[in-house]
Amino acid sequence: MSTAFADSALTWEYLLHTWRALEVPEGWRPELTVEGIQIAPPPEGQHNLTAARLHRALLPVVPDGHEVFQTQGVGFRNVGSIYVPDLCVAPVAAIPHGSDPVPTEHVLLAVEITSRSNAEHDRKKKRWAYAHGPVPQYLLIDAFDEDGPAVSLFSDPVKGVYSRTIRIPFGEPIKIGAPFGIDLDTAGF
Repeated sequence: MSTAFADSALTWEYLLHTWRALEVPEGWRPELTVEGIQIAPPPEGQHNLTAARLHRALLPVVPDGHEVFQTQGVGFRNVGSIYVPDLCVAPVAAIPHGSDPVPTEHVLLAVEITSRSNAEHDRKKKRWAYAHGPVPQYLLIDAFDEDGPAVSLFSDPVKGVYSRTIRIPFGEPIKIGAPFGIDLDTAGF
């Protein structure tokens, strides 16, 4: 993983053009990086159930003018990537018309729910990109953690690295910081 996007032959405009031109089956999620295109199939039932429970839990604490978005593209211009988190919180005014991704600087919280096939990608590459965003908080719901199912909250990004990490096993509450200020119940994950 490199921050050498500015030195590459690719430009942000080229990546956006490629993103806009992609035709993928409904429900599939394309993600672009300088390394290539990755297309994920629609998530399975338990994944969707976890996303729905989290969405419902976040709604009462989302700041005015913001919403919880499922599968909204997020553009990381500084590292040349477009990712599609399972959920993100961003201001309504920042959501582009059409298929363009929301610029990462507007995202307050990004959430990834791992599947067996993408767990390492969510744990490493996406955490790296979100920290470089910088997205203030990244919540990783990881049923496939080698030490047991866990929820990790990465926060306070400094120079592309999250300076604070809280990891708790499923079933324990996890505190999501300001502006949310919620003790998230993870028992249903």
